[in-house]
Amino acid sequence: MFTMILSSPATQKSAAPAQETRMTQRSATLAVQTVIDEAPLSRFQIAIFVLCFAILVLDGYDTVVVGYIAPALKAHFGAAPAQLAPMFGAGLFGLTVGSFVFGPVADRFGRKPTLIVSIALFALFSLVSAWANSIGTLIVLRFVTGLGLGGAMPNAYTLAAEYCPARLRSTLVAPIGCGIAAGGALGGLAAPHLIGTFGWPSMLVAGGILPLVLVFVLARWLPESVRHLVAHGARQDEARAILARIAPKIDLSRVQLTLGETPARGFPIGQLLRPGIGGGTLLLWITAFMALLVIYFLGNWLPILIQQSGVPFREASLMTALYLTGNSLGAILLGVLMDRFNPQYVLAVAFVFAAASLASFGHLAGDPALAWLSLVALFVTGVGTGGTMTGTNILSTGYYPTATRATGVAWTLGMGRVGSIVGSMIGGAMLAAHWLPPRIFEAVAVPVALAAISVCVLAAYRARHARPDQTTSEAAAHGT
Repeated sequence: MFTMILSSPATQKSAAPAQETRMTQRSATLAVQTVIDEAPLSRFQIAIFVLCFAILVLDGYDTVVVGYIAPALKAHFGAAPAQLAPMFGAGLFGLTVGSFVFGPVADRFGRKPTLIVSIALFALFSLVSAWANSIGTLIVLRFVTGLGLGGAMPNAYTLAAEYCPARLRSTLVAPIGCGIAAGGALGGLAAPHLIGTFGWPSMLVAGGILPLVLVFVLARWLPESVRHLVAHGARQDEARAILARIAPKIDLSRVQLTLGETPARGFPIGQLLRPGIGGGTLLLWITAFMALLVIYFLGNWLPILIQQSGVPFREASLMTALYLTGNSLGAILLGVLMDRFNPQYVLAVAFVFAAASLASFGHLAGDPALAWLSLVALFVTGVGTGGTMTGTNILSTGYYPTATRATGVAWTLGMGRVGSIVGSMIGGAMLAAHWLPPRIFEAVAVPVALAAISVCVLAAYRARHARPDQTTSEAAAHGT
């Protein structure tokens, strides 16, 4: 298929000198995405995806580790629950700021160095946190740790997406997104053994040492984004060497690699809101805000609300685990569907089912005769919240051009983080106002429905403002 772009040696020999010159000029450029799209998936690409998955596993571990050590912290420092709350909030705030800051940094200096700096940052400050002598110190350290965590996740998504064939982007990136949940589960498995044997600091030490080891692995084996290298022009040889590992049968030695898209000019954040793309940016932000609002609301308040519906503690814990399972399995399922159908409509349908399931769950949970139906509703809610948030991140990786992609993905996730802060707070406010669980679940279904509307409008916006510089495969893969 590359022969449509690169002239064959036989043709060159049979052509007249003038024709040969013209053909050489015509065949002198080749779009990076064309090589990635038309070559078989290589072991080199799979290794990149594994490394990005490992980044998200450790990111997920360090994000939730304070939840596992909170009871031990309470006993060690003699702290009241109200004193621990700012520590959780500081981590979330750091995640939000980190997303906003490290996206533009990655578009300017590269995905790989930004990832290494982000991971080293949260690794070192997790390690230092193990020797914190007060809750106040931990609050400051959790904020700085959060900065690194907030920078690592969106850039891992971005780098992985830039090595995916457009036809398989969602299918391949969705399992990588499950690394966050896997990291949280890893913390849950490690906590009883580490805390019981070595005390709460051991969880933070593990959360520091493992990422530091990963930093050395990434420095040695993780490549820079080939699209970023080409976007910055002066690193053609490095880009050709990387692509040769993806498509070794193609002679790229005399080819000028291009992105096949119009170069962005100006500061990356300003580019997110330029005409023709800004409306989609706002719709992605709304979708991410609503999705993470609900995810963090359920993550913090679901066990309590289930128990208030009359379900025993043990069953409430199992139901919460089922919801989290829906998050991970939903991400994989939706990723496959997004590569086969219009991805916006796939997410919209999932959001609609989640909204209906969540609104009905409060009425089903307390009725033993409908227990099986309440489990189905909770699983569907997990698919349509956690699964769709991963889908929204993937959607953002395909929406923005290379020069602003890391910023676009990071700011979408950053706006979602703002929603996560709101979601963590509103549950307490509703309970303080003596709302009953059925009313609370109905109210929280509203943001999910708004997210469904937002992605439907995004589909129409993208169809109207399809970028002329998109390759055919990219446009088809993302429904534009």
